[in-house]
Amino acid sequence: MPAPRFPIAHPFDDDKLREECGIFGVIGVQDAASFVALGLHALQHRGQEAGGIVTHDPEQGFNSARRFGYVRDNFTSQSVMETLPGPLGIGHVRYSTAGSKGQTQIRDVQPFFGEFAMGGAAIAHNGNITNANALRRELIERGSIFQSSSDSECIIHLMARSLQRTIPERMEDALRRVEGAFSVVAMTRTKLIGVRDPLGVRPLVLGKIGDGWCLSSETCALDIIGAEFIREIEPGEMVVINDGGVESHFPFRSQPSKFCIFEHVYFSRPDSILGGRSVYETREAIGRELAKESPVEADLVCPVPDSGTPAAIGFSLESGIPYAMGIIRNQYMGRTFIEPTEQIRNMGVRLKLNVNRALIRGKRVILVDDSVVRGTTSRKIKDMILDAGAKEVHFRIASPPTAWPCFYGVDTPEREKLLAATMTEDEMRTHLGVDSLKFISLNGLYRAVGETNGRDSACPQYCDACFSGEYPVRPSDMIEKGFSLKAAE
Repeated sequence: MPAPRFPIAHPFDDDKLREECGIFGVIGVQDAASFVALGLHALQHRGQEAGGIVTHDPEQGFNSARRFGYVRDNFTSQSVMETLPGPLGIGHVRYSTAGSKGQTQIRDVQPFFGEFAMGGAAIAHNGNITNANALRRELIERGSIFQSSSDSECIIHLMARSLQRTIPERMEDALRRVEGAFSVVAMTRTKLIGVRDPLGVRPLVLGKIGDGWCLSSETCALDIIGAEFIREIEPGEMVVINDGGVESHFPFRSQPSKFCIFEHVYFSRPDSILGGRSVYETREAIGRELAKESPVEADLVCPVPDSGTPAAIGFSLESGIPYAMGIIRNQYMGRTFIEPTEQIRNMGVRLKLNVNRALIRGKRVILVDDSVVRGTTSRKIKDMILDAGAKEVHFRIASPPTAWPCFYGVDTPEREKLLAATMTEDEMRTHLGVDSLKFISLNGLYRAVGETNGRDSACPQYCDACFSGEYPVRPSDMIEKGFSLKAAE
């Protein structure tokens, strides 16, 4: 029987980049599963397809629950939470980028569990392993039996084959074989473990709650449980947490950090802290930079809700053009409330967004959005604004053109389906049918995230491969399938 399908955050459209997942873990608290469920709820924006929790109780051992759909619909019932006792737990919310994307089986849902000679361990992974196909072939040839289609399962099998004595040592051993991006939260019977890859592509933070500790993809999940944000896990760092506290070491060769710059633009929640900076303030700074780079005469600055809001506020503040809620979002969209017939699908964006007609009529409108991927949503929104009587429509985009796919944990269409891969900015403007279209420059984006001198072209401070085509880790699996890297300039 095929797995049930659940819509992603925007049920009618796939015109946004999607984060792969969010991870959370806690140790040293009563009823760890409830804390994990709350943390995952705060990270739901990072993955809406499925979620899972594993806990350990000294008397009952390891227990797990994996479900399709939202955290609120699965991990709030007493009957489920009672099956997850113990003071130690980890969890994962998923949006697939590797494995059977869009056709998720329950066996693909993390955390994954393995039983080793020295005891069991569970692991949850955010990111994408770029040499997973090669590792999988090697492991299968050597006798490993895979249960899922997920790249993350390679880590468990590599740990099983390691000759190291302890589970943290086996994890180190396994992760040295892995290429790509990985932030990992794992657990044994007595330890909570967190690891970031040497480039630090995906985020991971450490928090303190009472006498216990927690690890999370973002600080907003610490806030929901009342935990204190201690610090970010450093690129290439492994922390092992038990009753004695936090042990830290750096098992990988040191490399310049390449944190994903799109976390600042879109993926992370605006109430999170990244690199010591408020995500909200960074997005507002992006809007200000955009207004400096691409001014235009207009009557209103309107965000495309909700991700365009902070940048639109920044654009308004810098330009002096009034900010207005020209588009209203239906807050109760959630899962499609009726069977999505063809007629309902054709309503498209109207199921979620509605134009504030009285405000828009006769006005020259600047629409601020976070990105243009395929362009399908942008065209629909432009049509809605014009139908409401707008005089002019100007798009301002709070990221550079997305012209290259991401292989480090973000679901990106094939390159030929990315609008910016096949069109110039002017051709995109014509295609979208707007009066003007401008993207923030790559240097402008770097300035907005705090790099006052802009992007260091010799050694970029962030991973910006989706904009530049410069991949910090060679995507060997995709190259094997025929993907062509950008020619050296």
